[in-house]
Amino acid sequence: MESNKGMTLVEILVVLAVGSILMAAMFGLFINQQKNYAVQDQVIDMQQGLRGSIDRMTREIRMAGYGGDILETFGNVNTFSHIITPANGTSQDSITILVADEVARLSQNAPAGSSQLNLNTSNVFNTGNKRYLCLLGQNNYLIQAVTGSTVTLATPLLEDHLINESVGLVKAITYRIDPDTTNLVRDENTGEGGQILAEDVENIQVRYTLASGGVVDSPANPEDIRMVSITLTARTKTPYTEYSGDGYLRRVMTTGIEVRNIAL
Repeated sequence: MESNKGMTLVEILVVLAVGSILMAAMFGLFINQQKNYAVQDQVIDMQQGLRGSIDRMTREIRMAGYGGDILETFGNVNTFSHIITPANGTSQDSITILVADEVARLSQNAPAGSSQLNLNTSNVFNTGNKRYLCLLGQNNYLIQAVTGSTVTLATPLLEDHLINESVGLVKAITYRIDPDTTNLVRDENTGEGGQILAEDVENIQVRYTLASGGVVDSPANPEDIRMVSITLTARTKTPYTEYSGDGYLRRVMTTGIEVRNIAL
């Protein structure tokens, strides 16, 4: 006669217990992998943000002083009276540079003696914080009035300028950490606030190599600066209890930038 024996209650309980243990182990492994993936994802974002910020800062700081006789013409740009203005704090630094940035082109010829320029775009200049105009990266004029895409200068042009020539806005660009958000920001000091370059950058340190070869944190004469060294420290967006200290993972990136437009 054929046996119809099944599993006993004890056997079923043992199978369920073993299955529960295996499921718990697999679930724990899955959660751990998810955490590791989230950490690595944050580290990648942090590194990309640092690289992008360093690249932007390098391009612009290298061009500090581009625009010819900026200080001789204007005296200062939005209160900044040095091509490079260091600011060393107790915990972190900031740096401000003056540079002419192309924002438009001439839409018509402008002869010497004229005080008006016609541009191929509007709303890039005003008579306030955006009144510093540079032609061809070397001829600087204060703006007296702006009507649409027509700019009236405070003094006449000293030489002829041809259609399609470069028109720049001389900017005072500050790189700093926003203390409220720990974001690295780029501020053109025009009253519009800072543009975020990278999030969760908790520190910026700046050192300066002088014409004499010395390296200092705060140069007595900013005109002696020949190279700028920037160090940025970023951290992950969230802390993790598995890591020591405060739980944040950090990355540090440093670059040296030779300043091209300050006289030797």
